[in-house]
Amino acid sequence: MTDDRRWPHSPDPQTDVVIDAKGLRALAHPVRVQLVGLLRKNGPSTATRLAEQLGLNSGATSYHLRQLAAAGFVAEDTERGNARDRWWKAVHQVTWWTDTDLADQDPEAAMGYLRSILASHTLTAQTALNSLETMPVEWRNAMDFSDMVLQITPEEARSLAGELAAVVARYRRIEPGTPGPEGTDRVAVVVHVLPEPQGGASVEEPEGRS
Repeated sequence: MTDDRRWPHSPDPQTDVVIDAKGLRALAHPVRVQLVGLLRKNGPSTATRLAEQLGLNSGATSYHLRQLAAAGFVAEDTERGNARDRWWKAVHQVTWWTDTDLADQDPEAAMGYLRSILASHTLTAQTALNSLETMPVEWRNAMDFSDMVLQITPEEARSLAGELAAVVARYRRIEPGTPGPEGTDRVAVVVHVLPEPQGGASVEEPEGRS
């Protein structure tokens, strides 16, 4: 999920989709977010293969793919497969959420969507951590699980998100279905700018500070 007020570019109509109320409801399920992500990263696949990757049965996966197709996020890949072996592909590569009023119009769908996104991010981090012991040392040394707390304004938070996005944009994006340059591997970069809830435990100032 992205927001065009924070990122240093606008949606590309050739590759991106701006989410609407219908799309928000369609993606308010963690399995559907994962399915869209797999098709965007790995290219076209079948319900059976996707089910194996997600630990589901193919019937459930087929149902979710049909719901995603109805909302315009995936489509049948008619150049592959046959009547018994349907292939699916992602219609877009990036989803944008630019209409923040959608959260007020359908808060249940908005929360479902955001929870699905967060669950996907958590799964990505957990999967990487589970493979740490067998990971090449070069990639182990490159992994980073950092967090920090800043004291900033909403305007500064938007500026921070934009600057982080600009840094990420300088690096090579994946091309689904094609091998990357020699020596490269896929790296998930997850950026969260999360205002801390008010009313939490306060941090006392050390004595002697003014």
